[in-house]
Amino acid sequence: MDVPECFYRISIKALVLNETRDKFLICEEENGVWDLPGGGLDWETTPQADLAREIQEEMGLNIIKVAERPSYFVTEMHVKKGLWKANVVYETELEHLNFTPSEECVNIRFVNKDDLVGLETFPGVKQIAEEFKPENHR
Repeated sequence: MDVPECFYRISIKALVLNETRDKFLICEEENGVWDLPGGGLDWETTPQADLAREIQEEMGLNIIKVAERPSYFVTEMHVKKGLWKANVVYETELEHLNFTPSEECVNIRFVNKDDLVGLETFPGVKQIAEEFKPENHR
């Protein structure tokens, strides 16, 4: 299938902060690659509703709150699929972190830019880590 050059897959991602709000949560997928929790935006849904569905599917967790406006917007090439992806990242609060593992989330950890050294991540995670400023999330 030929995909037009203007096509982006829209992905809604959660920016879940630790208690001191100086690190954010990433999930390890079954293939060993780390990403922010979340996934593709479904047709005719709001980002907030879709993020709640994705977190429930991937982690078995409930969302308490999702910001009205995104905190970050980053684009990346999905190398395996050969498609561009636009990640729209919303600050999100979870009920708790006692997640249920799935193939999309076998492990979780809080990170900052320095913690990503040696981890295999999707490019969007590194972009957000570069832009992430804890003082903007107080």
